[in-house]
Amino acid sequence: MTQGIVILDFGSQYNQLIARRIREFGVYAEILPYNASVEEILSKEPKGIILSGGPSSVFAEDAALINPSLYDQNVPVFGICYGMQLTAHLLGGKVKKGEKGEYGKSEFTIMEESKLFQNVPQTSTVWMSHFDEVSELPEGFKLSGKSNIDIASIINEEKNIYAVQFHPEVSHSEFGTKILENFVFDICQCEKNWELKDFISTEIQRIKEVVGDKKVILGLSGGVDSSVAAVLIHRAIGDQLTCIFVDTGLLRKDEGKKVMENYGKHFHMNIKMVDAREQFLSNLKGISDPEQKRKIIGREFVEVFDAESQKFEDATFLAQGTIYPDVIESQSVKGPSATIKSHHNVGGLPEHMKLQLLEPLRELFKDEVRKVGVELGIPRELVYRHPFPGPGLGIRVLGEVDEEKVRILQEADDIFIQELYKHNLYDEVSQAFVVLLPVKSVGVMGDERTYEYTAVVRSANTIDFMTATWSKLPYEFLEIVSNRIINEVRGINRVAYDISSKPPATIEWE
Repeated sequence: MTQGIVILDFGSQYNQLIARRIREFGVYAEILPYNASVEEILSKEPKGIILSGGPSSVFAEDAALINPSLYDQNVPVFGICYGMQLTAHLLGGKVKKGEKGEYGKSEFTIMEESKLFQNVPQTSTVWMSHFDEVSELPEGFKLSGKSNIDIASIINEEKNIYAVQFHPEVSHSEFGTKILENFVFDICQCEKNWELKDFISTEIQRIKEVVGDKKVILGLSGGVDSSVAAVLIHRAIGDQLTCIFVDTGLLRKDEGKKVMENYGKHFHMNIKMVDAREQFLSNLKGISDPEQKRKIIGREFVEVFDAESQKFEDATFLAQGTIYPDVIESQSVKGPSATIKSHHNVGGLPEHMKLQLLEPLRELFKDEVRKVGVELGIPRELVYRHPFPGPGLGIRVLGEVDEEKVRILQEADDIFIQELYKHNLYDEVSQAFVVLLPVKSVGVMGDERTYEYTAVVRSANTIDFMTATWSKLPYEFLEIVSNRIINEVRGINRVAYDISSKPPATIEWE
């Protein structure tokens, strides 16, 4: 990367959002761990540096600090939240522990005009999330804004250092996008250099050069990332690519058949389908703990894929649908954003698998991957499918998993998704699915008493999957879904609708 923005990651859950916002402007942005050396940062030839927020405190014993010389490199710096406290702390100002934190929406008032706040109203709503606060300005800085706290923004225009206590990258900050835009274009003088069509042609050429006449294998799950990676690589090297599709028995209804039709017949790709349903389900027998289920499913998948890949002795490369959030979260240094979950793409393969990795999507965010998929001709309904968890229905069947429960859930989930499409609601919600509870209740069907499972319908709306609200689906629609599931799925006699938001709940149940 050259001539873009470097974002230093201090563990903020929003750091990926900063990069996405900047890329949406048409400017390349890259995230590095906060403790990357000044030399490494400058090797990227950045036009600007952003210090992300984070949960750390400058008072902590192991505080996340940077080399103060970074401020003297003639590269504009923009500190956000913790990045502002850090800037004040390192440059001779003072930070104090807040008497009470400031979280959520707050009113921000501009006190000093600057390039950062061009075309931003004097008073606007911003999103705060901090406990500590700046109490004394460093030498050469001006107070440029206040909120409920006296010092909510500081600037040193001579040195091109800017900082705000709020999060301009989140949608709750009314003019946050404009503030970021001002930093990127007016202060850093960036040029638009990030275009996905250019990415496709450049990446196809790179794959051809890297792979040459060698063979590549790829684990195709049917999900967005692996599918887009497969089509992109196939566009570059054709039949040198072989995809391995593992049917775990925990997939959506008819998923295997659809994958073979869409990618085998439509894109004429070499796909080997492995039926491992019995292996997965027998290893899950008697297991109820969700974390244990995840580990077993992950372990079995690697085992099956490893065994199959050994049959391709002439393969040199292993292709994966690794995307940029996977890379960031696996390389973050002690950042809490790194510990939310482990990734099946980054690492986790057997050491004896002597294959070189090919990861054509590793610079892209999910929304960018979808756009690439559409450009490559993958049908929109496949590219814009809702997220599906790696462990599949193994974590949507709560408690112990068996073949009958998976069948019941597949049927119920399929009905819900069918109806969302039929009522033009599928694209209106971010993630929708059905959960099967390990709970039975009494019901009456016809003249007979029943004692069957309870299904929960779940639908969430979100921009970034960090937070989510439950979808306000029409009652009439939910009634249709409930009636169809109860009447058509043998094994369910009660349907509930989940109206929990994230937080405090998560989108998935396990």
